[in-house]
Amino acid sequence: MSQISLHPTLLFTLVFLTRSAWAADVETVRIAPDKKGFILHPSGNRYVPWGHNYASVDIMNRLAKDPERVEREFTEMKAAGTTVARIHPEMPRILTGPDKADPEALDQLKKVLKVADKSGIHLKITGLACYKIKDRVDWYDSMDEQDRWKTQAFFWETIARTCAESSAVFAYDLVNEPAAVGKRPDGWYMGRMGDVEFCQRLSLDPGERKGDDIFGEWTKLMVASIRKHDKIHLITMGMLPFPGAYKAAAEQLDFVSPHLYPKTGKIDDEIELLQKFDWGKPIVIGETFPLSCGVDDERDFLLKSRKFAHGWIGHWPDESPAELAELKKTGKATIHNAIWLSWVDLFKEIGPEMTGRTSP
Repeated sequence: MSQISLHPTLLFTLVFLTRSAWAADVETVRIAPDKKGFILHPSGNRYVPWGHNYASVDIMNRLAKDPERVEREFTEMKAAGTTVARIHPEMPRILTGPDKADPEALDQLKKVLKVADKSGIHLKITGLACYKIKDRVDWYDSMDEQDRWKTQAFFWETIARTCAESSAVFAYDLVNEPAAVGKRPDGWYMGRMGDVEFCQRLSLDPGERKGDDIFGEWTKLMVASIRKHDKIHLITMGMLPFPGAYKAAAEQLDFVSPHLYPKTGKIDDEIELLQKFDWGKPIVIGETFPLSCGVDDERDFLLKSRKFAHGWIGHWPDESPAELAELKKTGKATIHNAIWLSWVDLFKEIGPEMTGRTSP
C-alpha cells in the first residue's frame, strides 16, 4: 500500500476532531429542566450520581506517592457501577499563603481530573478541607473572620480557574458539614474523629447576625468566587442532618447535599428527615453508609429514598474489593473488613435500580 501524505492543515483538523470526540465521552452535568435530577450536556441523557467518597483525608498525598493506585481504584470504582467520586483536596496542600497557591498541587489536581475523565467518573470536589489536625497552618487559623473568608474565596477562585474547562467535574462542594457560629474558645473546627476533624465553623464573632445571615453571606461570597471563572459547573454544600440550619445557604446552591446515616430500625424516620431537605432543588445524599445500621436497613433506606433523592454517595474502602473478598474467603476478615465488603456488595447489587438501568 502506498503512503498517503496529508496536508498539515488537514492533519491538524483530524487530530482536533479526534481529541474532541474523546473529550466528549465525559459530558458536562447540568440540572434537568424539571429540576428533578440531572442531565448530561449536550446529549440530554439522564445522569444519576451514584458513587463514593474517595480517599477523604489524603487524595493529594496518595496521588503524589502512588498515582498508579489512584488510576487502578478509579477503574475498580467504575467497574462497580460508580458514576461520581467525591474528593477532598486539602486546603493546606493547595494554598501556601492567603493569596498564593502551590503550582505543584494544582498540577496534581489536574491529574485527578484526567484520571476521572479517563475512567468516565465525574468528580464532586469538596473544598476547604483541613481535616488532618497535624497538617493545619497557623497563618490560616489565626486569621479573623473577614480575612479567613477572603482566603476561602481565593481557594475557590483557584479551584474554579483550574477545573473550569474539565467536563469531569460534577460539582463544587463548598465545605464539609459547616456550622454557622461557634465560640472563640472552641476554635474553627469540630467533629473530631481520632486525629482528624471533619467540620468547620464559619464565624466565631457573629455579633448581631443570626446563623441564616452568616450562611447567606458566606455562601454568596463563595458562589461569586467560583462564578468568576466557571459559570457552568454546579455548586452545592455538604450538610449535617439539620435541614433548618441550611435553608438560607440552599437558596444560592444548585442542589442540596445532606449527609444521612440511617439507624437500625429507624429507616422511616430517616426518610422523613430527608424529605425536609426538599426545597424544590435536586437532592444528592453526599454521605451514607451502613455505619449505624446493618446492610439490610441501608438497602431499605436507599431504595425508599428514591422518592426524594436524585443521587447517592457512599464511601470507597482503602482495601480493594478483591482483597476484601479474599479476606472473607479465607476467614481472615475483621468486622471492619466485613462492613466495607457489605457496602461494596450492596452498591453493586442495587446500582442498576438506583441509577435507572433497570425498572424499580
